[in-house]
Amino acid sequence: MKMILETDRLFLREYVEDDAEAFFQLNSDPEVLRFVPDKGLLNVEQARQILVDHPIADYRKYGFGRGACILKKTGEQIGFAGLKYLEEFGEVDLAFRLMRAYWGMGLTTEAALASVRFGFADLGLKRIIGLVMPENKASVRVLEKAGLRYAETVACWGKQFSKYVITQ
Repeated sequence: MKMILETDRLFLREYVEDDAEAFFQLNSDPEVLRFVPDKGLLNVEQARQILVDHPIADYRKYGFGRGACILKKTGEQIGFAGLKYLEEFGEVDLAFRLMRAYWGMGLTTEAALASVRFGFADLGLKRIIGLVMPENKASVRVLEKAGLRYAETVACWGKQFSKYVITQ
């Protein structure tokens, strides 16, 4: 498995199929999914297939994708963060999702800031977007702390999202 980036408290690395159990745990918590268009996962096999079809496929197709967040202190996988090319927008999106036990510790902001730096410095991007449901105030704050600013409201995946943008 390939390391994507490192922060003071986190490693972000590429997903592998063996991450399916942790990915399932994260994405079957209704509170974690409250402000995202994804439906909860039904089982570990479904989680494995989503990993193969999305982040793992993105690494091959685009050379980057969202990564597993690993807490340095314990080695525990606590969520994901990073950049993904969204074909429907023709742009690169910053997103993050952590297990509830790790909310409010600044870890999401740490991962978001590192992801933006990685996008500009390592990938040579000129623009990164972040899509967030406007009622998700915590994620709005993370995007703003990472330097993104509100640009417009867009409809996608059957919902209204606030689109935040940062340019280099």
